[in-house]
Amino acid sequence: MTVSKRVGSTLVITGAALLVVTVQGAFAQGLGNVSIPPINDLPNPYSSVDGWARLPDGREWGSTAGVDIDPDGIHLWAIDRCGGNSCADSDVNPILKFDPDGNVVASMGGGLFIFPHGLHVDRDGNVWVTDAQGPNPENPNTAGKGHVVIKLSPEGEVLLTLGTLGVAGDGTDALLNTPCDVVTDLDGNIYVGDGHTGQNPTATPETVARIVKFDRTGRLLQSWGQWGSGPGDLRTPHALDFDSRGRLVVGDRGNNRLQIFETDGTYVGEFKQLGRPSGIYITYDDIIYVADSESEFDDVRNPGWKAAIRVGSLRDGIVTTLIDGAVEAYPNGSNPEGVAVDAAGNVYGAVVSGGGALVRSSRR
Repeated sequence: MTVSKRVGSTLVITGAALLVVTVQGAFAQGLGNVSIPPINDLPNPYSSVDGWARLPDGREWGSTAGVDIDPDGIHLWAIDRCGGNSCADSDVNPILKFDPDGNVVASMGGGLFIFPHGLHVDRDGNVWVTDAQGPNPENPNTAGKGHVVIKLSPEGEVLLTLGTLGVAGDGTDALLNTPCDVVTDLDGNIYVGDGHTGQNPTATPETVARIVKFDRTGRLLQSWGQWGSGPGDLRTPHALDFDSRGRLVVGDRGNNRLQIFETDGTYVGEFKQLGRPSGIYITYDDIIYVADSESEFDDVRNPGWKAAIRVGSLRDGIVTTLIDGAVEAYPNGSNPEGVAVDAAGNVYGAVVSGGGALVRSSRR
């Protein structure tokens, strides 16, 4: 299988032959239960700027997480949780499209979501958004919402809904339960990281933690994974993307690792040298950007590791860069949870706490 990503106006297609190093060979240091020392001492050739993106009509930023690049390689799509950390009581549009100067040029999705979380823009420009919460019995505004993935046209028309609005699944069928992220392949198949609560201390083996695969029409094809820490197990499949071989890379945040699967669910391997993954973005040449927003959150989640965006190669396993200026640019917030890279190489981080913002990092 080949995978294409658009860089500017050029469609770059890469094939399986380019990735000749196996995960097991290149990443042996990060496999299994082997613990590796924190990778914090790396160069940062980027300068970061907060406040780059401006919301219209004096609107204040809330939390964000989902972020992706438009097929033109220039415009940026991002989530704003309606000025807070929830859209339950707001009808403002949480899905926003920005031009290179940080101006909003399109918005959509008002009234559709409780907790918009993961965002993916497919090659046709359609915008996919996960809703990672369900109804709150104490808030009637949440009734009939949540636990779904919604596909929107570039103009904001609802084209498809995965799951059933307001209904939590148990991990056995097409119903979803707090879905984290979504991505599509070249054949139009849809992959959902299902289960946001797997990293919680209250999680149990019955907690939903899986990858769900649908065809382009929304028909369930298969699912794989269960709550746990073994090979192929998951504890919050928080972020998804594809490498150049068409393999699914999963940010298994609760286990402080990335996992690699074939599109039929076959387990390939794991990487631990890129921190605690909240967001991932893979370029056409297998450079991976991993947003780690939680390693400095407490002394339990990933001790010794620095929250940052780490940059490395999926081909040789070498981590080359640590972008930590986002924390300096926005000291009252977390490190970015979502990450995306435009055709010019600018890196965009979506800050989830401390008021929310979009941070733009450019090479010095």
